[in-house]
Amino acid sequence: MKKILLSALLILGFGGYVGYYYLNNSTNAQTAPVATTAATTTTAVFPTSATTASASAPATTATAVTTNTGSSGTSASGGSTSSGITSTGQYKDGTYTGSVADAYYGNIQVKATISGGKLTNVTFLQYPNDRGQSVEINQRAMPVLKAEAIQAQSANVDGVSGASDTSAAFNQSLASALAQATA
Repeated sequence: MKKILLSALLILGFGGYVGYYYLNNSTNAQTAPVATTAATTTTAVFPTSATTASASAPATTATAVTTNTGSSGTSASGGSTSSGITSTGQYKDGTYTGSVADAYYGNIQVKATISGGKLTNVTFLQYPNDRGQSVEINQRAMPVLKAEAIQAQSANVDGVSGASDTSAAFNQSLASALAQATA
């Protein structure tokens, strides 16, 4: 009788855990389109320590940069640097920091570099890197998202399969950076 009661208790406990996990994860699901992409050879730099926004050209406007340290790392928010050069592309030359976007297991923040009026580089200032699975997902997704954004010259890129939260947060942060470049 004890074995049956203990078995039933164990099964109910496991069922409760599965139900709790399912409910919490299904309510946070993203509805962004997810697509796979062909293999792309890209070189990406993944920051391993605190990173802040810096200017590669003299600033013509002063903007405040604040640094916040949270459980998922250090983030630099706000701020953009513009060289004041009018370019023939769709964006103003300079370096623009996007907003911090929630990627469920951490935050994503990117810095967009515009040169010659075109998006030439996207740097990840902050990304989820405190869990093994997050590191694995982001090492696969970040180079693909960066390459697609540079190719499309836009934040409107397809999501990476298996990284829908990262993809949606990347799109949001890059869109805010590019909005600064068009203002």
